[in-house]
Formats: sequence, structure tokens, C-alpha cells
Amino acid sequence: MRRKLAAGNWKMNGLRADLAELQTLAERHSDATVDILICPPATLICACQETLFDIGGQDCHAVTAGAHTGDISAQMLADAGATYVITGHSERRADHAETDSMIAAKSMAAYAAGLSTVICIGETLAERDAGTTLDIIDRQLAGSVPANATAYNTVIAYEPVWAIGTGKVPTLAQIGQVHAHIRARLTARFTDGDNMRILYGGSVKGSNAAEIFAVPEVDGALVGGASLKADDFSPIITALAAS
Repeated sequence: MRRKLAAGNWKMNGLRADLAELQTLAERHSDATVDILICPPATLICACQETLFDIGGQDCHAVTAGAHTGDISAQMLADAGATYVITGHSERRADHAETDSMIAAKSMAAYAAGLSTVICIGETLAERDAGTTLDIIDRQLAGSVPANATAYNTVIAYEPVWAIGTGKVPTLAQIGQVHAHIRARLTARFTDGDNMRILYGGSVKGSNAAEIFAVPEVDGALVGGASLKADDFSPIITALAAS
């Protein structure tokens, strides 16, 4: 039985004052029956240790240490108290020209540091319109997910790029098709592929969370903007727990 996961990616948002939102969230979900992961800016990872949640980084470098000004290694994240790290987010792929092989290397570095990864994959609107969504998913799964990935150290997040922060959401049939395809690929490649969690991400909110979580093979959500406020994230967690 795959344990459901609600993951919040704060992106480049959040100051120490915003940690009050996590306290409110913790008070509302102290007995949560789902896993809750918060990925704040790196500046807040240490300050988040007082919460009840798993804490993750938003990215890591592929090497342990060196002359890489401004970067953070997986070991540094673990040392700060993180247990997860996001790799391959579409904003990293687009803004920093990250390739599948770079993402696989970062994920392997995360494993070596004892971190679990949330590896993001997803198509652009042009790729969706061209009918190549499943081809893109296949390429990204094959190139971004290391051979030593397991259900213990890896979560896959399907985030259609065109739905992130836009308010646009794929149809339930489209979400179901891609998640079923991902499951088939994971099961074929990994001995425990049927136990790897697959999250959906892209304009998830309290008003649409329940119907998304009812789609087969959706094991939770990777949430962006809606994870910044307890009043927005809490209904998503509640919907996941009820699914």
C-alpha cells in the first residue's frame, strides 16, 4: 500500500515570518494519515526542523563539494536537516538548461547523501498539442531516473509544464492516461516500481484536489503556490487523506 504524499514547493518564496503558516498547518494536521513534505528555500531548512513535517531542498548539485559558487550539495541539505530534495523541476530544466542526464546525476548524489528525491517530469503545451506527451514522458523517465532508484528513495512527480501556476488543469482523463503510463514504465523497469509513488502537480487547489486524487495511480500532489498558506494547503491535505 503506497502511503500518500502531499508535497509543498515554496520555490523562491518565504521568510522566517512565514514559518507561522507551518505552525498553523501542523496544528491542523498533527494526526495526519498522509505524509507531508515542505520544500522551503534553503535559507529556511534549518528553521523548519521544529515542525512535524518532512523537509526537503528544491535542488542540489551533482558533486559533493567544490568551486561551485551559489550551489548547494546534497550532503549540505542532509546536514541542514533535509530528508528529501526535488530534482528536475521544469523551472530548473527551462531556466538553467538542465538535461535529463544532469537530473539523474543530481538524484544519484541525493541517494548517496541519504536523501530521497522527488523527480519531476512533464511536457510543454507545444509538446501536448503535438501529441508527443507520452514520448516526452518516456524520454524523461529513462534519462532522469537513475537505475538504482527504489520506492524507498524516489517519488515521481508528473507536472505538465503548461499547468504550473497557470490555473489550467489537464482533464482527469489526461491525468489518468499519463499516470497509468508512468506506472507501466516504472513497473517494467524496477522490481518495486509498483510501489513508487507518483504525484500530480500543476494548479492543484482545494476546489479540485478531491477529483484529482480520485484518479487511479495519483498518490498525492506536488503543490506550488497553494502550499505557501495554511488555509490553501490544508484543504488539499484533507482531500488527500480522504481519498
